Amino acid sequence: MLEADVDTEVLVVGGGPVGLTARALLERWGVRVWPVEQHGGLSPFPRSRLVNVRSMEIYRQLGLAAEITAGAFAPEFGRIRFRDTLSEPDFATAAMVGVNAPVPESPSVGVVTSQDRLEPVLLAGAGTPVRFGVELLDLAEDADGVVALLVDHGGGARIRVRARYVLAADGAGSTVRHLLGIGTSGPGSMGSFTTVVFRADLDRWCARRPAGVYFTARGLFAPLYPEGGWAWFVPTPDDAGNADWSDVVAHALGPGAGVPAEVVRVQHWVMNAFVADRFRRGRVMLAGDAAHAVPIVGGLGMNAGIADVHDLCWKLAGVLRGWAGPHLLDSYEIERRPVAERTLGQAVANTRLLLDVQERRREQLADRATAPDTLELPWSEQYFAQLGLVLGVVYRSDAVLPDDDGDDDAPRRTPGTDYVPSAAPGHRMPHFWLARDRSTVDAVGAWFTVFTPDPTLWAQFASEPWPLRIEPLPAELVEPCGTGPRGALLVRPDGHVGARWRDRPLDGAELRSALAALTGTTDHGGRPL
Repeated sequence: MLEADVDTEVLVVGGGPVGLTARALLERWGVRVWPVEQHGGLSPFPRSRLVNVRSMEIYRQLGLAAEITAGAFAPEFGRIRFRDTLSEPDFATAAMVGVNAPVPESPSVGVVTSQDRLEPVLLAGAGTPVRFGVELLDLAEDADGVVALLVDHGGGARIRVRARYVLAADGAGSTVRHLLGIGTSGPGSMGSFTTVVFRADLDRWCARRPAGVYFTARGLFAPLYPEGGWAWFVPTPDDAGNADWSDVVAHALGPGAGVPAEVVRVQHWVMNAFVADRFRRGRVMLAGDAAHAVPIVGGLGMNAGIADVHDLCWKLAGVLRGWAGPHLLDSYEIERRPVAERTLGQAVANTRLLLDVQERRREQLADRATAPDTLELPWSEQYFAQLGLVLGVVYRSDAVLPDDDGDDDAPRRTPGTDYVPSAAPGHRMPHFWLARDRSTVDAVGAWFTVFTPDPTLWAQFASEPWPLRIEPLPAELVEPCGTGPRGALLVRPDGHVGARWRDRPLDGAELRSALAALTGTTDHGGRPL
């Protein structure tokens, strides 16, 4: 029996980090959101372990970065260590660049923190209530929106929600994706794994050599919180149902370790690797693991989902508030799906490199007497930064206008470990300090930003109905940004450059035409509506 009828602008399905970030972003725009999560509360498991530098830039804009950092590990934990067992010395190590120390390319620093430590900060970071224990059963689209049928497991009530749009962040097993009949491409399941959360005193082996992850032949060990707690990640053993996990963990710590392990929780899960064939169907958009499930090695999956909703939410807000056309939403899949494919490829490469280290170490240990204390790494220190993939994402869609002279000075390379800042259209606006503790990243927000060395000229150009701010660009940044002394950059709310002028426009109509073009509010003749 139907017991509630709800009307909202965006139904957000999923209350993990991606759904909670979308809620905060949409709320900043004043969008009415109805977030639901089928589980009865936030996840008690650590799950994702890394908030990268780009995600921290987004949380910096939302005013959440300081609190996230306060609950995270110190920067020296931004490192991976390789050991035969946890109780033995390192035979290799690698830094997580952008996490273990600041980088000049960003005002933010990534952090090692557990998902169950991150989610409460995100939950408190916006005011719209999240309805826990509410599961989506069905949805149908009509000309005006989407009608979703849900059930509240707390009391069994059926709820009908009419929403203008649905944002599905409901995980790799996404109910929404299955209801829409959207397939996936990629390796699929990469095996069954178990996470054991436990307490143990491991300071004698780890306190002087901190790390976010200890990669051993007997599984991955990770400290959970600065105040204590550990997790052990391992392929699920055949006899998992009868395992004495305390004994299993104690054995995995190494021969003669003699440290008791107090097991707190055990979770079995499947490592998935795929990209959805579509990120959008009509008024329903997929984000996060619902759109792309990425292996955990490298910490790329959750962060890619956060970037998804950062791209999507300003577009939804523009359509709902009337300063963007509905076709702007087409650019979401065009921009983000290629990134998801590259991210999946990078995660697979991460996994292969780690397995290569492990295999080479096994070969060395076959002759234990001559095994070296260290192993030459098959990557550079930059590898685990993935800065090119994190900060060097380039968008190509109708929501990006080519340079006014057709000359794109951006570096011609495949995003990966290297990052070369560029202010060419489609790129993330590079980080430059505008004042003490104020970056170009901070000047971007719930509006379009015109960065220009000639703010008086550009301020006279009318921009309604688009939200727009003019930001003075210091003279020393003109050349790095590729503008002239009277030129400008038009930066989208997600921080990506939408257009660039090397000289002043002929009149204010040029700025209006650019805003209309990249927000999809032009008629078929290219004239602003």
